[in-house]
Amino acid sequence: MVAGLSSAGLGIWRFTRGASPRSHFTVEKHAEAEHRPRNSESRADQAAGAASPAAMDIDYNDSNRAFLQAFMARSSMTFEEARPIVAAISSVREGQTINPEDVTTEDLASYISIANSAISPFDLEIRSTLRQKPQPAQQDPASTPPERVYALVNTTSDPVTQLATTYTADEIAFVKRVLDYMFDTNNTWRCEAMVISVMQAIQLAKVSAGDGSRRRSTNIETQQGQGGSTQSLSMTQAEGMVKRLIDEGWLEKSRKMYLSLTPRALMELRGWLVSEYNEVIDGRKMERIKFCSACKDIIVVGQRCEDRHCRGRLHDHCVRNFFRMQQADRCPMCKTHWPGDTFVGERAITSARRRSTNAQREPEIPPSASHRHEDIPEDDEDEG
Repeated sequence: MVAGLSSAGLGIWRFTRGASPRSHFTVEKHAEAEHRPRNSESRADQAAGAASPAAMDIDYNDSNRAFLQAFMARSSMTFEEARPIVAAISSVREGQTINPEDVTTEDLASYISIANSAISPFDLEIRSTLRQKPQPAQQDPASTPPERVYALVNTTSDPVTQLATTYTADEIAFVKRVLDYMFDTNNTWRCEAMVISVMQAIQLAKVSAGDGSRRRSTNIETQQGQGGSTQSLSMTQAEGMVKRLIDEGWLEKSRKMYLSLTPRALMELRGWLVSEYNEVIDGRKMERIKFCSACKDIIVVGQRCEDRHCRGRLHDHCVRNFFRMQQADRCPMCKTHWPGDTFVGERAITSARRRSTNAQREPEIPPSASHRHEDIPEDDEDEG
């Protein structure tokens, strides 16, 4: 993500009022940014002060630059968080006070459209998605309107290139092990969790013997032009990496201490996740990354058909609208009864544990941090 590409995405920029009446908003850099070599500027840095010819045709001005820089200074924003920013910029532009509550979604959409015209040549885009993970205040996620999240993302994104400027090869390899655990080990035919506990993530500090031969193992040395083999991290380093990934907006932590990708990370890594984890092996189609049958967006939190061979999936926020006009709640794919208690995401673990409290059975999540394919029963890998 952009925040990983450059320190500019994590607070290196700050807004100040300019002394010149022609430029009400200026950007000042902190001392460490001023000493950065010019050729180290990321595409996000370049886009902050540049505009494409298309943007010039639609009057790309200081207000638009200030708006774009606000996105660069944050990992993501909701509409409510964007309103005071748009209001402050508009107040300077209009020469009168604009209250945040007067800012509409149309106002925000206009700024986003102009910004996207300016930054598209840099493979950057402001995208939005509905938050899949319900907020703590939401008692019934299926009946509560979800929050829309906006973020400035790299449109040609994968974890290696995104992290290459701020992380070492060993740290990137650790991130890849975490993603493999989330979208491979903990995303099976039986349990589509796509999360990892904090403790499991820390246990992935050590490079296992099977990492080098895994079919989706990322060749960190080749992609970064570095020699030598990937080394393990210490437990302390892994713990620090988890905290850093949360702080930089890659991961979010639940109350039950599970880690999942943030909305911003999902927007940025969607294409990579599909190409990395959906494939054909020995003639069998393995679709670990699935999409909502209603909105067609990637789904990592929601509900699934009770038939494990069916691909029917629905976000919690799509369930109500999808079934509203139907006489019965039926799967959009196979048309069987939709139970509403078979989940995708963290609840796939917690609900299964509740159902099996008094039963003797294997845990849904392997207690070991090992994430090799040979540790997973073969029928668990069959995504139908």
